[in-house]
Amino acid sequence: MSAYFLFKTEPEVYSFDDFLRDQETIWDGVTNPTAVKHLREMKAGTKWIFYHTGEERTAVGTATVVSVDPTDPKVPVVKVKVGKRLKTPKTLATIKAEPLFKDSPLVIIGRLSVVPLTTEQWNWFIA
Repeated sequence: MSAYFLFKTEPEVYSFDDFLRDQETIWDGVTNPTAVKHLREMKAGTKWIFYHTGEERTAVGTATVVSVDPTDPKVPVVKVKVGKRLKTPKTLATIKAEPLFKDSPLVIIGRLSVVPLTTEQWNWFIA
């Protein structure tokens, strides 16, 4: 199980600025079976990177899982709290150029909305 994940969202639907305003949110709307599997692996304290998809394609901030309620048979209810903006936002082009990500689902499976990260990848994002 990974202790770190990257979550993708369309900034027009829910942006990091929205998240900063709200401070906490429920992460829902995930339907891909692999992404749902990753949600089921999470527990309180799991860290994640907030990534804007669409035209932006940039990792912009951090968050922490507050709780996971697995009682929904389709998708667990994941409550998250906002972290901080990344010191240096990382574009998809920058991520793809980084050797740490050569085997990552982030670059291999572009449509996956919840992506596990290694400790090294997490540290690269927050550096």
